[in-house]
Amino acid sequence: MDSQPTDPRTLSVGQRVSILVKALDGAKRTNEALANCSNGDQMVEVLLDASSKLGLGLTRAELTRTPPIRDWIWWKNKEALLTIGDAKPRYQQDADQGRVEAAADGEQPRKKFLGLF
Repeated sequence: MDSQPTDPRTLSVGQRVSILVKALDGAKRTNEALANCSNGDQMVEVLLDASSKLGLGLTRAELTRTPPIRDWIWWKNKEALLTIGDAKPRYQQDADQGRVEAAADGEQPRKKFLGLF
């Protein structure tokens, strides 16, 4: 039986992202570069370079849609993946918990639906 190595580009996106994440563990220079990025776009550039060097062939879209990298980018940008309610990012909504909203022009503070989940 001929045991040829599998081309990583034939693997699923999730498998290739998993290989990338495992490769980042202990990769000091890459981790420093990621830490020094000022936003998610810069992170994606570093990750695209790492993906290319590993022969994974991941695209920008695949990286931005696939956990855990999608979540790392969200955290770097501090943008909510999903916002419900006041159209505020989730981290800003959490900061307002327990505070009474200031009434604008004498209006009553807006009531918030807390949900069942």
